[in-house]
Amino acid sequence: MTIAIVGAGLGGLLLARVLHVNGIDAVVYEREPSRGARAQGGMLDVHLETGQRALREAGLIDRFHTIARRAGQDLRLLEPDGTLLLREDTPDDAPLDRPEADRADLRDLLLDSLPDHAVRWGRRFESAADGLLHFADGGSAPYDLLVGADGADSRVRALLTDARPAHTGQNVVELGIPDIDRTHPDLAEMVGRGNYWVLGDGRSLSAQRNGDGRVRVYLSFHHTAEDWLATNGIPFGDPAAARARLIDLFGDWHPRFAALIAACDDTVLPRPITTLPVGLTWPSTPGVTLLGDAAHLMPPVGQGANMALLDGALLGLALAAHRDDAPAAVAEYEREMFERTAAAGRLSARIQDVLASPDAGRQMLAFFQPG
Repeated sequence: MTIAIVGAGLGGLLLARVLHVNGIDAVVYEREPSRGARAQGGMLDVHLETGQRALREAGLIDRFHTIARRAGQDLRLLEPDGTLLLREDTPDDAPLDRPEADRADLRDLLLDSLPDHAVRWGRRFESAADGLLHFADGGSAPYDLLVGADGADSRVRALLTDARPAHTGQNVVELGIPDIDRTHPDLAEMVGRGNYWVLGDGRSLSAQRNGDGRVRVYLSFHHTAEDWLATNGIPFGDPAAARARLIDLFGDWHPRFAALIAACDDTVLPRPITTLPVGLTWPSTPGVTLLGDAAHLMPPVGQGANMALLDGALLGLALAAHRDDAPAAVAEYEREMFERTAAAGRLSARIQDVLASPDAGRQMLAFFQPG
């Protein structure tokens, strides 16, 4: 059985690792030219029952613990006027239920666990037919099973469903402060060691401490049109002017939040938020399946990466258990995945609704402290 995985994200690499552990070869085809060609994003909270379970099945849990940040579980929740609603500081001996890990470190861990020949860089997938993958450079490769792990804009998805990601009404601008402990110790103290959330009426600010000392700042605008990032007057080509415009958009908030935006460097990245329909399914089709964002793109509220990791683990285990019957393995995986990720998608949508609500701060406090 020739297994081809399109996409060297977390889910695709975890699948390749579980197959490798079970003596099954697979090849990951990735459009990026090298492992360091693109920044991999910020921190992930890797959940005990999903993402960590997947890493355990892959034989990587001990290595994961070396890159996990217990302090990343810290949380501060505020209202726009500066009122502190919730502060959770993680004790040094707290269990690693949801530690943070840098996405790049986690990807490197997975890449380092695979033989060099397992990932083919610079292979942009274009189409598949009659047991052959076709790439943008004119090359091709055979497959018996094609796994689309190629993210939100998956090309493989079209082989199974007409579903496409739709805009959620949320648009985000990402900024960041490098080496915050040295450059802005006052802001470092304010943000803390983990996640810092300020939730208001249709807007939110989140700051996330990264393992390299950078704080990533995300400014969210809810109830906005799909073209809002192009029409809102933020000059993305001029970072200083963009920061000034963003400060103006948060001008009715406490001045400490304007100071956080003003301290950011020249990284100003627009990010429209899209999702696939919650509970998306397709008829099980011999020779092709999906995992991760290609299968169940969710809002970025902590579920997506964990689901992708567990998808990779469970698909790998199913293929190992049904070595001579890949269609049965895929059908078994898809049945479980559809149910599990539908539940995760409903939870993510509920959190998304809270974040977009008029009293988001108080509702999120109730979410964290029910009753």
